[in-house]
Parts: sequence; structure tokens; C-alpha cells
Amino acid sequence: MQAFDFYSPTHIVFGPGTENQAGSLAAAQGAKRVLVVYGGHSAQKSGLIDRVTKSLEDAGLCWEALGGVQPNPRLSLVRKGIEIARETGVDLLLAVGGGSVIDTAKAIADGAANPQYDVWNDFWLKKVVVPGALPVGAVLTIPAAGSETSDSAVITNDETKQKRGVNSPFHRPKFAILNPELTYTLPKFQLTCGIVDIMMHTLERYFNPITTNELSDEFAEGLLRTTIRNGRRAVATPKDYQATSELMWCGSRSHNGLTGLGGKMDFATHQLGHELGAMFDVTHGASLSATWGSWARYVIVANPSRFAQYAVKVWGLSTEGKDDMTLGLEGIAATEAFFRELSMPTCLSELGVGVLSDETIQELAYRCAFQNTRTIGTFRVLDHNDILKIYQAANH
Repeated sequence: MQAFDFYSPTHIVFGPGTENQAGSLAAAQGAKRVLVVYGGHSAQKSGLIDRVTKSLEDAGLCWEALGGVQPNPRLSLVRKGIEIARETGVDLLLAVGGGSVIDTAKAIADGAANPQYDVWNDFWLKKVVVPGALPVGAVLTIPAAGSETSDSAVITNDETKQKRGVNSPFHRPKFAILNPELTYTLPKFQLTCGIVDIMMHTLERYFNPITTNELSDEFAEGLLRTTIRNGRRAVATPKDYQATSELMWCGSRSHNGLTGLGGKMDFATHQLGHELGAMFDVTHGASLSATWGSWARYVIVANPSRFAQYAVKVWGLSTEGKDDMTLGLEGIAATEAFFRELSMPTCLSELGVGVLSDETIQELAYRCAFQNTRTIGTFRVLDHNDILKIYQAANH
């Protein structure tokens, strides 16, 4: 086991009806005025926002509301939220939704606490390390991004079409409320995108150049098997509490750092997907499934035995008569077959953007490499030319 530094302080409250504890949990953080951040009308129509705000009022707290968060959450709404928070004296952000909503709340918390800085130009372009933030709580409605326990937040600049992420210890929510029953009415596409995202947050840690972290590998492999098994059940029967509860817990564990302790995170597929999201506004999980297979086949030469281990431990494939490369490629194929089973894309045309022109593929690669100024990944370090080849392999 290699050296690591692990801190995961989020207070988890898990189970049916737990959204009614939002007020007491916020009050325990010393909050007086809360900004409730949410997405579309479904949270209102379902009565969830009413239940959450009533719990705030019952705890003696004042609240403001900001709706309208979209997938690939926008900087423009973050700026609006910062303005509301500063003008009204908000002292805690409460995100009610999935990863996009929680990431929006985190960015607002950064900006509201630091009026001397610009949230995008200073923090998101990484000129300044975030020095502090307002506390954030979350009421999770989608098992997917794991933002309810992670230190990361991703925002899209809707003017420049740049999608960037920032990691900060201040991004760890103080508390997260996880009621699996809130997922029962999710559209199938949102659910399957979430299943892919859970898997990817785990795979991005599992496929790294360090292979001597036995327990971390066991965590990752078990989480992947649990996600696959219960993902199938949840798609078939959306109100299967056992399946949805396992998925929701997998999502939180997939992105709090546990499955990659002692390793070096890769996250190349996320970088590839972010550029697709920024350019075409495609759903995050779909951008990952559309590019992962092409990434995996490109990098497998760096360590075929790692992919062979994945094929055996996660997919239960037989080793008989196969070398590591053959077995590893079968594991990649099994992963893509599962994505197709979920009706998720495995190439760019299935993603809905069509077969892209050479010029567009070149632009994607150039943007992903930050104008040819950075490499991505750790399992196999990828430069601009490598990134281009992966996009080209997915472009069918």
C-alpha cells in the first residue's frame, strides 16, 4: 500500500424521508440564512423543495432560492447566485439535485465568501487557490457524480465554451442527505448516465500506474460489480429500493477518493468528455461512455495485465487460453456491451453529434490539450497527438 492523505468529512444522512432533516443539519452548521439551489421544475412539482424549505423554516432559518441549474452547469447562473448570496447575507448553500446543482452551489460558495476575487478568472482558471468558502449541504436526487462527498466542482463558461474543474477541501459538503426514494421518478436516460458516471469515477482511479494498492483495488472492483448488478435492476425496476439505495451509496463512495487511495488518478476520459460537453452541450455521462472504449484500447499497451485483472475481477471473464492483451480487450468489450445494454453511446455518432469533420476533431484535441500546453492522464500520459488519435478512434 502506497502513501496517501485521505480526508472525507461529510456527514451522511441516508434513508427514506431524510430530506426533512435539512433544516436541523443546516442549523447545526450555525446557518441563519440559506440559499437553496436547484435545477428544473421537477423538484418543485414533486414537493421536494417545499419539504426542504419547510424543514428550514421549522429550524428557524431564513432562506432564498435559485433555480434553473442545467446539465453542464453555467457560470452565468453561478454569478447570479453569488450576487444573491452577497446581497442577502446567505451563510450556507443547500443544493437540492444532482452533480450539476451541487457543483453550482460549490462555485457560488467560493465566490460569495471571497468578494476580492473573480470566481472564474481567479479560481477556475487557477490563478488563485480558493482560500475559503461558505459551507455547502446537499440533498441528493440523482446517484451519479458523487459531488455530495467530493472535493471537486466543474463549471462551464457559457461565453467562452470552456468547461473546467477545481478541487478544493472547501468543496467537501458539510452534510449530504441521501434518500434513494427521490430517484424513483428519474427519466431512464438520467439514471443510465448516472450509472456510467459512477463507474467512470471508479475506473479513472483504478486505471493508474501504481498497482500495489491491494485494498484500494478491492474497493474499486467491488464497487464496480455492485454498480453493474444494481444498475441493471434499477433500470428494469425504477422503484426497487434495494437497487437504488446501493447505486446511491456507490455514487458517493466512487468520488470521495476511497477507491483510489495510494494511486495517481488518471481522469483522461473526463478531460475528453469535458471538451465534448463544452462544445456540444452533451450530457456528461454520455460523453464518458462515448469515449472510454477508444481511450482504453489506446492505452492498454501501457499495462495489459491491469486490464486483464479488470476483466476477471469485475466481469468474471475466463483466463483459459488467453494472454493479458486478449483478456484485457475482452474486458473493454464487456464494458462497452454493458453501456449498450443501458442504451448509452459508445462512439461520437451515438452520442448525437454525428461523425465530426477532421477540422472539428482537431479543434477538440487542441482544446483538450489547453492549446497544446498540457498532457492528460497517468495510466498512460497523453499529449495533443495522443488525444487527437483517441477522438479519431471514437469518431464513427
